Amino acid sequence: MLFENDKIYPYCTFISRTVEVGGLTKSELIQKLQQYSILMNEYGERLFADDKFMTSDTKYSIQTVELTVEDLGFPEGANMTQIYKRAGELGLELCPLELGPHLRLEYLDQLEGYSGNPLQQQQAPSGSITIASEILTEDDEFPKGFYLRRINGVLWLRGYCADYLHVWNPNDHFIFCQKTLQDNYKEFENMNKVNALFQQKEQM
Repeated sequence: MLFENDKIYPYCTFISRTVEVGGLTKSELIQKLQQYSILMNEYGERLFADDKFMTSDTKYSIQTVELTVEDLGFPEGANMTQIYKRAGELGLELCPLELGPHLRLEYLDQLEGYSGNPLQQQQAPSGSITIASEILTEDDEFPKGFYLRRINGVLWLRGYCADYLHVWNPNDHFIFCQKTLQDNYKEFENMNKVNALFQQKEQM
């Protein structure tokens, strides 16, 4: 469902989806991805292989919101700390990591990412959608989450690395979860962890 306006979320254009998550092990998710000819890069495979990436035995539904960095109020872009903080203030929360493969399996009609120009270094690829998720480790060399992309007709579930200094472009697309009243306390905990993580790096 599309909502159109020219202002900051929720008074802007965004895409809302309901995604069913859980009920599959990591091995079963990988089998499903292979069944639909969905590819992963090395970073995506590292996320799956890490013990801290856990899946739920129980199925549950998540209401997601896809929007741009500019829709969060950053017309000149922002770093991850700023993006996550503003999203929390606007009633959005980080997604569980397992949303990535489940959303990839449901979102099979993603448009082709434009590849007419070479990708500039350390920028999100054109047409990609980054899933804002809980960070497993503060190691800058370890992938921070998943993003979705379609390249030459092939669907990808890709992992990415980005440090706290990286500035995301205003037109970069992110997916967050809509917050419920029951999630407020959990969100505050998540944001405190993220802020503490980046503050520690700034002091190093």
